[in-house]
Amino acid sequence: MANALVAGVSPDGRHYYPAFPYTSYTGMTAVDINDLFAYLETLPAVAGRAPPHHPSVLFAIRRSVGFWKQLFFKRALTQPGPSAASVGIERGRYIVETLSHCAECHSTRNILGAIISSARFAGGFDPQGTGFVPNITPEGIGDWSENDIVKMLETGETPNHGRVGSSMADVVKNASMLSDEDRKAIADYIKSLPARPTPEP
Repeated sequence: MANALVAGVSPDGRHYYPAFPYTSYTGMTAVDINDLFAYLETLPAVAGRAPPHHPSVLFAIRRSVGFWKQLFFKRALTQPGPSAASVGIERGRYIVETLSHCAECHSTRNILGAIISSARFAGGFDPQGTGFVPNITPEGIGDWSENDIVKMLETGETPNHGRVGSSMADVVKNASMLSDEDRKAIADYIKSLPARPTPEP
């Protein structure tokens, strides 16, 4: 499983399509990978098989994913230490950039499907095809306070008395189970992001 998460490679050596966000998971610590595997081992087996892939012409030949990786994927060195060792912004960076892979949805991609670095976290088309995922840099969230972000992650409520929707509702369901410290760390990191203009949809 570690190879899948940090290298995007299947047990039989094939490249996984980058729809599986190993581009973010590659930064996971060894401790978190082991803990994730231990948890998955407790789940009951499910009958059936995954449906076949229907990739675009670009990825119709799986070997082309290897070429894509050479262009856009940088494998991180897996850290052996516990992920909770860092605090504050650094802890938030690890959760946002790696475990929660927030940039995978909150960013605009180029024609080959790679995140455009200058538009990272500045918003992008919803991968599920249901609209535009918002900009979460200071340019997008405006005067949201850290407490506003923490409350949104816990309850789904936004400062203007709205509620998050689409796939973000599932994110909130998971984020609500985090510790208060982790939600605050996420807020600290998001508030530290450089302001970037929202790309034209």
